[in-house]
Amino acid sequence: MERLKALARLVPRIVVAVGAGALLGLAFEPHDHPWLAVVAVPLFLAALNGVSVKGGILVGAGFGITYYAVLVPWLSVIGGDAAIALAILEGLFYAVFGALASQALKHKLWMLWIPCLWVGTEFATSSVPFGGFPWGRLAWAFSDSPLGRLASLVGIAGLSFVIALLGVLAYAVLRRRSALGLRVVALVAGVAIVGGSSLMSLSTEGNGKTITAAMVQGNVPGKGLEFLGRARTVTKNHLNATLDLQRQVEAGTQVKPDLVIWPENSTDIDPYKDAETRADIEAAVKAVNVPILVGAVTEGPGENERQTTGIVWDPASGPGQRYAKRHPVPFGEYIPFRDQLLPYIKRLEMVGRQTAPGVGPGLMPINGVTYGDLICFELAYDNVVSDLAKGGAQVLVVQTNNATYGGTGQPEQQFAITRMRAIETGRTVLIASTSGISGVIRPDGAVEHKSGQFVPDVYVASVPVRDGETLATKLGGWPQWLLTGLGIMGAVLALATRRNRRPADPGTPPAATPSAEKVPV
Repeated sequence: MERLKALARLVPRIVVAVGAGALLGLAFEPHDHPWLAVVAVPLFLAALNGVSVKGGILVGAGFGITYYAVLVPWLSVIGGDAAIALAILEGLFYAVFGALASQALKHKLWMLWIPCLWVGTEFATSSVPFGGFPWGRLAWAFSDSPLGRLASLVGIAGLSFVIALLGVLAYAVLRRRSALGLRVVALVAGVAIVGGSSLMSLSTEGNGKTITAAMVQGNVPGKGLEFLGRARTVTKNHLNATLDLQRQVEAGTQVKPDLVIWPENSTDIDPYKDAETRADIEAAVKAVNVPILVGAVTEGPGENERQTTGIVWDPASGPGQRYAKRHPVPFGEYIPFRDQLLPYIKRLEMVGRQTAPGVGPGLMPINGVTYGDLICFELAYDNVVSDLAKGGAQVLVVQTNNATYGGTGQPEQQFAITRMRAIETGRTVLIASTSGISGVIRPDGAVEHKSGQFVPDVYVASVPVRDGETLATKLGGWPQWLLTGLGIMGAVLALATRRNRRPADPGTPPAATPSAEKVPV
């Protein structure tokens, strides 16, 4: 009976947490209300304040499941069960956060521990299972906000810390228990953070050199899971768009590019082994007479394996440098526990052969400029981007294919993540997509070009070549590791303090105290 009463008392808190999770989901594209994050975090903390560890688990789970349900409904293209499963899985991380944060709120240094725990939670979701799913980081919502500029200094994890801290400061101002002095300090600190970021300016100047690149979006014959059912049509669409570009160059209405970029899956048939696909690519390369970075699915390296690659196809020497995607998508490009799951989940047969991950970063020197190649979802993974930035990439390229999720909000979310990567690394990002969104993002995150979806689009841009590193690039993963470590330390201290606060068991008699007569003098 007492347990039922305790659960009933938790219901209003869970309702508040669910509302906070929904608000946080609306902070991101395609809704794009980033400052809702600073409303959602204090609401979540208010729901957690004063609850037990078990209560924190329930409140945190309600928050996290709702958050991801609102953030990634586009996964329902694969299946409603897949969207629900992902929301529950990611919600479990916030259940752990709720358990720890509910106790950290009782510690005197709670204003430090809470945002550090948030970063630690994002670190966990970005790492496990199967390499993690880093789609729900607070930083991604602020690509179009002055606050996003801080990513050039502290990186994505550091920006998430700042945003969570702003939520903590808002909570400190609004909660009834806060002393006047704490409210004033929190308010001044919040204004200073927001005002300071507004005063920042990011340089877009290069080393004096520019390159001219053409992003080709050839479009696809359909969308959804069957969009590549006519793979040759996709390749010919990109061939025809490239030939049209060359006609414009010859007519003097378009600038001749130094490099042409085709997207991921611009050929879904191995051009090394299929004569017709190879002929289409070579026809395009010979027409423009400059290298084309082709997005191709190749067979191997093992039996029943494939790789998603970027191949530099030169007009004189043919296929050369090759980058294989390092972070294939579980259950999208490969199936974990394949032999065990396939007999029971027939839908997984649509994945086809296992995609084998590549080894090493996509650093590609082409005509004196080092390009850093990223393929689709892997731009959300810190280590993949960091390896390019630290390896000397002067321009970043994203080859992507979002046709499966066209019109669902996923392409807009990915574009926002790409903008944050431009700010973080201080590099121009050139994006080529099969069906959209393709575009050009300047080193300060400003959008020079953004294509529509499911339309052909060819855009030629002259962009700066940059050599210097941002502070975020120099720091690398240190902010994330340090903040996560502090979060873990805060959780341990909070739990230790909780044990000390726990009242003695009323069933245990107090220890006997010696009488005054027996105390030796």
